[in-house]
Amino acid sequence: MSNYYLRHRMKNLNVEALMETVALLNSKIENKPQVGIILGSGLGGLVDEVKIEAEFPYEQIPNFPVSTVKGHGGKLIFGTIGNKQVVMLSGRFHYYEGYNMQEVTFPVRVMQQLGAELLMVSNAAGGMNKDFKVGDLMIINDHINIFPEHPLRGQNDENIGPRFPDMTEPYELDLVKKAQGIAKAKGVKLFEGVYIGLQGPTFETRAEYGWLHTIGGDAVGMSTVPEVIVAKHGGMKVFGMSVITDLGIREEMNVITHEEVLEAANAAAPIMAGIFKELLVQL
Repeated sequence: MSNYYLRHRMKNLNVEALMETVALLNSKIENKPQVGIILGSGLGGLVDEVKIEAEFPYEQIPNFPVSTVKGHGGKLIFGTIGNKQVVMLSGRFHYYEGYNMQEVTFPVRVMQQLGAELLMVSNAAGGMNKDFKVGDLMIINDHINIFPEHPLRGQNDENIGPRFPDMTEPYELDLVKKAQGIAKAKGVKLFEGVYIGLQGPTFETRAEYGWLHTIGGDAVGMSTVPEVIVAKHGGMKVFGMSVITDLGIREEMNVITHEEVLEAANAAAPIMAGIFKELLVQL
């Protein structure tokens, strides 16, 4: 963790730090990104689809946190997929690592200020829908936020986004339809569902899985929701997918390890990468 973040545990968005980071990156890249992409646990396959123009280790970017989780990279990558300019976060940041919500979502702010108008996110999640099996892919069409801290808590800067952003459609439904069409053409079955975001880092108990499903969740994980909230606050559109890496269904639950989660995520990564790539081409 950088000295900056050891000294400053931000409660409000530090606009000065944000602009410093954006200015440095702008001075080092030639093309303004159109799309921001966040890769989740083990889902690094999309990196192979990028024609890389520049990449920066997190520790070389001022004010950036550093990922500490196995299965997550640690670079900000600029390049093209198809004919789209992208900026890709290879390794995200989690609240359970000890970062506050401003730190967790800082890279999304950077992407938006660099010019990205669409955020594409992926994650590994526990499935609670009885139709799911390990390795299935779920398009996120809505979410439920159960994190103990909100990424917009604190003083708001109207130049960044509104005090009370609308969240009636956090995930773009037209992109959901496009992705379903792409999957059908590829012979891939895509589920749709509601993602629930929790603090972690423990996996859920049987009772928690049951409760989360009862309140409307199809999948649960420890990321994504704060990033999406901040993206919508900044005026970005969002598309998200989960790979189901374990099951929280009472009849099929077993002991879950992070290694098994990564194994399932890696197996599904090429399929998800193909859908993301084709979706970018069709935009």
